[in-house]
Amino acid sequence: MDCYRSLARPLLFKLDPERAHHLGIAALRYACPAPARALLRGLCSVHDSALRQRLWDLDFANPVGLAAGLDKDAVAIEPLLAMGFSHVEVGTITGQGQPGNDQPRLFRLVDDEAVINRMGFNNPGCTAVAQALGRRYHAVGQGRRRPSGVLGINIGKTKLVDLEQALDDYRASVASLAPYADYMVVNVSSPNTPGLRDLQAEASLRPLLAGVRETLDEVAPGRPLLLKIAPDLSEDGIDAAVDVALECGCNGLIATNTTITRSGLSCGQARLDEIGPGGLSGAPMRALSTKVLARVARRVDGRVPVIGVGGVASAEDAWDKICHGASLVQVYTAFIYHGPLLVRRINRGLLKLVHAHGLRNIAQAIGRNL
Repeated sequence: MDCYRSLARPLLFKLDPERAHHLGIAALRYACPAPARALLRGLCSVHDSALRQRLWDLDFANPVGLAAGLDKDAVAIEPLLAMGFSHVEVGTITGQGQPGNDQPRLFRLVDDEAVINRMGFNNPGCTAVAQALGRRYHAVGQGRRRPSGVLGINIGKTKLVDLEQALDDYRASVASLAPYADYMVVNVSSPNTPGLRDLQAEASLRPLLAGVRETLDEVAPGRPLLLKIAPDLSEDGIDAAVDVALECGCNGLIATNTTITRSGLSCGQARLDEIGPGGLSGAPMRALSTKVLARVARRVDGRVPVIGVGGVASAEDAWDKICHGASLVQVYTAFIYHGPLLVRRINRGLLKLVHAHGLRNIAQAIGRNL
């Protein structure tokens, strides 16, 4: 029996979404000591060599990771990894601390298993997060006290920083956080920071990524750098973003962030008008994000790995992303709706699909539908 969906979720969903989010993170942070994490790991983890991959000289125990946005402040890394994720991506973290946008700013669309958010990168800033990470972990390569899985750190622009000074803001985050990251992600695709998506334009993206790559190589030489893109770019915009990312030394791409579109929703227009602007995530954006993923994967043509995000709620969803070019997938919204056992269900299902298709390893499925 899944106690989350039958007991915990109904209680959490009676609360305001943001309050429920903070309560869940606090529970993971303060009420999940090592013995509880060991029990979680035993319950949620799926261990099989057919699911393992080595990407960017990092070992991924399975293809399923947690997308940025859940653990914004990097405070619940170990409990989340104990739930079976091969990797956890924290953030988005900005150069300066900021409160984010006005509340309410997080909304559930329960019938659609979707979320609309306009959080606005609320976080304590790169210096505070780096200090907190330093109290728990050694820097990469500097000791054995490291996360039990792969740690990604997602960085974005501080709202009050002008676009002309965006590179300096990203550089500050890289300088503070890169020592603790197994990989870094440049986020220029959130719809909730005014002007941020303008940085995806080729003329802005090239100097930004080149500067971030330069700083990353100064702080942590060779550390993988990924670019996360929006699903709302034109086809030419997608191609340009991929080309610039590769030119500037990015080691991978993440497709995609949330969407500003509202197609395919069962809730009425009155409810959407009440909610207002924000990024939509969850089941309704599955097809759109997979379409963008496939275009990114074809453009990349195997030169770097791609991570698929958007609407993954089952093994079949994850398999579809992988067959359309994703080496890894990430979940977020489905985790809210389905709870900790989701990761186990996805990985068990992927294992069955690997065997059903006569494959030895999940990597053999990457891009088979392109």
